[in-house]
Amino acid sequence: MNKLNWQYKYFNEISVSELYTILKLRSRVFVVEQDCVYLDMDDKDQQCFHLCGWNGNNLVAYARILPPGLAFTEASIGRVVTNPDYRKTGAGRVLMAHAIEKTLEQFRVTDIRIGAQKYLLSFYNSLGFEISGPEYLEDGIPHVEMLLKK
Repeated sequence: MNKLNWQYKYFNEISVSELYTILKLRSRVFVVEQDCVYLDMDDKDQQCFHLCGWNGNNLVAYARILPPGLAFTEASIGRVVTNPDYRKTGAGRVLMAHAIEKTLEQFRVTDIRIGAQKYLLSFYNSLGFEISGPEYLEDGIPHVEMLLKK
């Protein structure tokens, strides 16, 4: 999935059409697929950068990059999602590699903290993240905080 067109934009640089596509994918996966009724729009998007991997007009992979102090003391990567139509292509791994790079560059930090869904621990661990807190429930889904130190 190295052939994706990657776009990195601050919230106010995203077009209405792009925002609609982002929110549609997030709802498709986080609300419908995961059967989790919660409000995805949490008033953090407006203070974040948004990383999108496009294949033509299809949003393949997405993550939001949060500045230090917004979700955690450290900078963070959240709302990490791969379009179900493109799973098992490596797009998620490429997305996270780009997201880590952008986070480190954007905020000139050495640590990135995430709230990972527990079933994805081995994926995030393979990227260098280590468990840094107890398991907790977020919107009914088991999560754990993880930290990447560079």
